[in-house]
Amino acid sequence: MALASAKVFVDEGAHVFISGRRKDALDDAVELIGRNVTGVQADSANLDDLDRLFATVKEEKGAVDVLWASAGMGEQARLGEITEEHFDAAFSLNARGTLFTVQKALPLFNDGGSIFMTGSNASLRGYPNWSVYAASKALLPAYARVWVSELSDRKIRVNVLTPGQVANAGSRGGDGRTDEGAVRVPHTAGNDGPT
Repeated sequence: MALASAKVFVDEGAHVFISGRRKDALDDAVELIGRNVTGVQADSANLDDLDRLFATVKEEKGAVDVLWASAGMGEQARLGEITEEHFDAAFSLNARGTLFTVQKALPLFNDGGSIFMTGSNASLRGYPNWSVYAASKALLPAYARVWVSELSDRKIRVNVLTPGQVANAGSRGGDGRTDEGAVRVPHTAGNDGPT
């Protein structure tokens, strides 16, 4: 979803910055977009990587108009079988990574810009085995409500897009596990389990 949107932004004349943890997937996305794109290998859960991403944005373009915070991962685990590692991985990327992506982009944001976050319908429904993933995405509307208030003086819009299930290159076989993969503008990241 975010990759397709990045292509639309480029078609309309924008330069996009995309990022992802996996260099091969990032290189494929850059090639698919074709022009007006800079790929930066980065993990959204790693604050040093985010610093490097936004230093690249600042150096090459100086400002951000639109940010699509799309990083996400989910792995099935039934209540009673959830591990600390499972919980930490989901919340580190989906909750913490999203917050710090937006916060680190904020100094570069032009007034009147837009922030998009990719939510998940898993946070709205009771899909068995997806409670940790659902909870890590359910907090995005709370971020949006507060940030709209905090950024109102700068007229920065904040939205959460909550699609139905989206199949993309970040999806893995039928095992229910997903990995980071799609695009943020200026950042790329991923597909989320039952989006």
